[in-house]
Amino acid sequence: IRTVYHGLPKGLIKPTTSKGAYFAFLGRICPEKRVDRAIKIALEMKTPIKIAAKVDQVDKTYFHDEIEPLLKNTYVEYIGEIGEGEKEDFLSNAIALLFPIDWPEPFGLAMIEAMACGVPVIAYRRGSVPEIIEEGVTGYIVDTFEEAIKAAQKVGSIDRQKCRQKFEEKFTADRMAQDYISTYEKIIRDKEVKKRPNQNFQVTTN
Repeated sequence: IRTVYHGLPKGLIKPTTSKGAYFAFLGRICPEKRVDRAIKIALEMKTPIKIAAKVDQVDKTYFHDEIEPLLKNTYVEYIGEIGEGEKEDFLSNAIALLFPIDWPEPFGLAMIEAMACGVPVIAYRRGSVPEIIEEGVTGYIVDTFEEAIKAAQKVGSIDRQKCRQKFEEKFTADRMAQDYISTYEKIIRDKEVKKRPNQNFQVTTN
């Protein structure tokens, strides 16, 4: 069994050397994505946060009851859903992407979109996060709010060029395609070996 990670076209999102001016949250607003955590991290750091996220119909009540009151703070800017062409500018100007999920996320495309910009990620240790984030290189993995604050305090020291480099090594579409090719080639080879007839050799002695 082999895991093939998602990939993005190498030139789709370009890296930046900017250190950023705000924390970013990108995705959906729903209980398991925990945008409330992201907001609380930003407020504790006294740093602006921009939220680019959609609200599905099923989550409207949650949004109005739990999240909307938090958006009144002057540190918080709710942008709403953004298109693919807007992600580069949104992420490139961020200090870090906050990814405070509370469920076993199968992958989390937003993490590698941030890495493609050279932007580090602060993520909770759930689902695929430990497989995607390289501690201290592309971001920090945390288990508690206190750890998230410590990560936010030092995330600016991460080298954005190295962050982008890790994206190019592990999460490009070319790498994904090559991994699929090599995986299928191995499957074919293994099947061919199984199809070969068994050759029984009889040893005789005089």
